[in-house]
Amino acid sequence: MNVLISDTFTDSLARLSGDEQKLVKTTAFDLQLNPVNPGMSLHKLDKARDKHFWSVRVSGDVRLIVHKTDSSLLLCYVDHHDQAYRWAERRKLEVHPTTGAAQLVEIRETVQEIVVPRYVEATPASPARARLFDHVAEKSLLAYGVPAEWLADVKSADEDSLLELATHLPAEAAEALLTLATGGTPQVQAPAAAKADPFSHPDAQRRFRVMQDVEELERALAYPWDKWTTFLHPAQRQWVERDEAGPARIAGSAGTGKTIVALHRAVFLARANPHSRVLLTTFSETLAHALRDKLRRLISNQPKLAERLEVLAMNAVGVRL
Repeated sequence: MNVLISDTFTDSLARLSGDEQKLVKTTAFDLQLNPVNPGMSLHKLDKARDKHFWSVRVSGDVRLIVHKTDSSLLLCYVDHHDQAYRWAERRKLEVHPTTGAAQLVEIRETVQEIVVPRYVEATPASPARARLFDHVAEKSLLAYGVPAEWLADVKSADEDSLLELATHLPAEAAEALLTLATGGTPQVQAPAAAKADPFSHPDAQRRFRVMQDVEELERALAYPWDKWTTFLHPAQRQWVERDEAGPARIAGSAGTGKTIVALHRAVFLARANPHSRVLLTTFSETLAHALRDKLRRLISNQPKLAERLEVLAMNAVGVRL
């Protein structure tokens, strides 16, 4: 059985107290070692729309929400009892019908507004806002990863509602809509092949990660607020795992993720070349120290790999030569 974690799990874990986090991590490790351990206190969530959601008792009040099938166990969310149950009741895990990527989809709730008569002087109605995506075909919206049940909301979105709507959508769909709204053309990932693992799709890998062993799970949970150690954007992963025959240059403005790509690329090269050493350089010792700290978080319990990775400032490289 594959054990996976979701970015929603690491986000929710980071919001708990230190003592609660320790208890959650212990429970997660136990699940990793034996997902069907009869000693684990699992409770099926009858009110959840997705019948594969289960609750795992962490402590008196903390509950871990997992999605359990015959082939996989996904750690989805953790919180205090009532909040955890409400989260699960409003979501479902599904494979997108167009992209083939696994998504945790927020269930669309229909809210009827109660209109109360008001006997006041009528004021002129303000002009209706233009709909941003009326011209976009539903087929295209699905290709961007918009869940089918949210198509009507997307088609009716305007400038006032877009940002709020984006918070309810998977990341790839939200990014595509914001790109369209600002006049850009979103990048579309190739649909998954028939019968392909929905968790292996590039869009799914930005939010789900298979934990191969306890050590990998330990690394992922060591710094739950540093999502970059576990989850990569598809564009970042493309550059990290690219097969280059020579020098390559990646340019981008501040905050676009160049440093994260460099760190993951260095680790990727070290793993792909087990008999080689990898050098990561930067302009100053201050930056080199910061990179060493990030690298330590990324490979904290892989000492043999760390021995073959070195981070130095350019002047330190010159002195050594």
